[in-house]
Amino acid sequence: MHYFDYLSVEETENLFHLAPAPFCNRSEKELLSHAIGAALYMPATRPTIAQDLSTGKHKGLTSVVIDLEDAVGDLKVEEAEASLVSQIRSLDTHANESVIDSESLPLIFIRIRTPEQAKRILEQIGSAVTRLTGLVFPKFDVSTGERYLKILRDYNESRPSDSPVLYGMPILESAEVIYAETRRETLLGIKALLDQYREYILNVRIGATDFSSLFGLRRKPDMTIYDIGVIRDCVADIVNLFGRAGSGYVISGPVWEYFKSDRVLKPQLRETPFQETAGPAGLRLRMQYINKYVDGLIREVELDKENGIIGKTIIHPTHICPVQAMYTVTHEEYMDASHILSSSGGEVGVVKSGYDNKMNEIKPHLNWARRIMIRSEIYGVLNENQNFTALLVR
Repeated sequence: MHYFDYLSVEETENLFHLAPAPFCNRSEKELLSHAIGAALYMPATRPTIAQDLSTGKHKGLTSVVIDLEDAVGDLKVEEAEASLVSQIRSLDTHANESVIDSESLPLIFIRIRTPEQAKRILEQIGSAVTRLTGLVFPKFDVSTGERYLKILRDYNESRPSDSPVLYGMPILESAEVIYAETRRETLLGIKALLDQYREYILNVRIGATDFSSLFGLRRKPDMTIYDIGVIRDCVADIVNLFGRAGSGYVISGPVWEYFKSDRVLKPQLRETPFQETAGPAGLRLRMQYINKYVDGLIREVELDKENGIIGKTIIHPTHICPVQAMYTVTHEEYMDASHILSSSGGEVGVVKSGYDNKMNEIKPHLNWARRIMIRSEIYGVLNENQNFTALLVR
């Protein structure tokens, strides 16, 4: 599996300076942690999960979270568990019988409700657990979190040597995390706990919908999550503690929940990139995105990236391509990062960008350059004079 695998060889060559590299749930952890991209949520009660994933129903899908928590009514939990186990076993059977190529499957995660449910699901799935990449832990805190992570560690320490690692992705979304009087102590406690299990932690995810609900708030489609002050401040503290270069984790951004709405404020997408890429067809695509409020999503992803966040929870298949296109690396970014890394031997401290538009300071920009190179391997590097809109008109 690799990003933008729906492009032809010719299209890939025309668009990319470096094409995205393949990966699967057996890939190296650092690569996987950055590769989750647009994670599509599906309720565990959905009866066609195995069919949808094995047939590639959703264009460009590379990661999916099967939800046993908020997407499932409290009276339907038992039914949802049975359905999920059946769907994962079906995928495993198809892969074992070569009906599908297992390495073409998206990364599959299960979002669970409780540690008891996690243990029960793993037992019921049995050997088919190798089709999973990890478990998602909602409303993560120190007490419940330690129980989750012990289950994860126990599984990994007893798994067959040829089975992939099963990872955990905690979601920070509880009242103790966002309330000012408890935030610092809570985040420090969670960080200390995750550090004990670092080898099994793939992402730290931010649950801004739950945060907003604690204040009776909900961002409008004209706004981004960064426009809500109390959420923005909490996100900043999470990035400050968990996103530090060298000792941090990959942090994934909160869900974008709109796929259609009435517009109040001006659109947030310029015409020029779309027009230059595809002319009238590009302008029509721009209007489609504006009408479905994808322009708000694109702006929020851009702000995510600027704040050191990579990865996005999505709830609609139409969000897959826009989010993933935004994670591609521009030719300018790649050349700057390459130049910085190649000049890091200590002989120079600053170099002029190959694009003649900025100065690259070696030491201050070194960690940025390393992150760009990781992203470039997963999402690819666009050719010179190409931008993300070129991937949206295909």
